[in-house]
Amino acid sequence: MGQPKTSYRDLDVWHRAVDLAVMVYRLTKQYPKHELYGLVSQMRRCAASVPANIAEGRGRRSDAEFCRFLYVASGSIAELETFLELSTRLGYGDAEGLARTCMATAEVGRMLYGLISTVRAAAEE
Repeated sequence: MGQPKTSYRDLDVWHRAVDLAVMVYRLTKQYPKHELYGLVSQMRRCAASVPANIAEGRGRRSDAEFCRFLYVASGSIAELETFLELSTRLGYGDAEGLARTCMATAEVGRMLYGLISTVRAAAEE
């Protein structure tokens, strides 16, 4: 009968992704007002979508579907990394906050790829 499915709330990567989203919201408070509907909106949307996709995928019926949502979350991580690079080049946000957010983004990305590998292996069994 296999192991019971754990909740997305039991996943460290989900907690780190929520922390990352909060970091992005706080960081982008400092951005120029003219970016509210541009870069700020895009960054917040993709940061929030990472834990949301982890949660939604975990609620699906199969490991294959979970894995698909983890890939979507990984795509959002890549998008966020790009927006952070743009922010750095444009001089938005404070340098220390940007550096911390970049490190947290990379960490969540590594955690996602590790979870993807684990889930893919389980799906192939």
